[in-house]
Amino acid sequence: MRRQAGKPQNFTGQLLVAHPSMLDPNFRRCVLFISSHDENEGAVGVIINRPLDKHVSELVTDPTPAALADVPVFLGGPVATNQLMFAAFDWKGRDSLSLNQNVALEEAHQLAERDASAVRAFVGYAGWTAGQLENELRQNAWVLQRPNRAALTPERLPKLWFEIMRGLGPWFKMLSAAPDDPSLN
Repeated sequence: MRRQAGKPQNFTGQLLVAHPSMLDPNFRRCVLFISSHDENEGAVGVIINRPLDKHVSELVTDPTPAALADVPVFLGGPVATNQLMFAAFDWKGRDSLSLNQNVALEEAHQLAERDASAVRAFVGYAGWTAGQLENELRQNAWVLQRPNRAALTPERLPKLWFEIMRGLGPWFKMLSAAPDDPSLN
């Protein structure tokens, strides 16, 4: 992670990929999308590769708008796991992605009617205090990656961490194939 002198770092819009040595069960083999980051404020993001194998209609008791009923739900992180949150991805150009977290129900419904793949539902999110994420990056707990459209299709998300690791070279490919419990090897 190189930094230009005097220029603040901003990881908004990037993927935060757990290093294969990450043992924290909240983030083991996960890929997060950083929706906002500021060195002085901290960072917020959601895990995008942990589907709960549930749809919105299965988790809410109120009638669900038709366009949102089949939206898949993901475990977004360890914070506020008692809340269902809608988020909207928005591609700006070829390689720039933004995420609007906490999209209101009516807005999520309208977006889903236009493009069902633009809306995601999350239970929970991830957050870092000021300087925490930068410190974790210096400790090599994470690998930063730019998002791409092909990798973020819903059917590829559960295997996204493994795909990214394979793409980083033989060392990461080998580390990603190691079992969680080495005694099982």
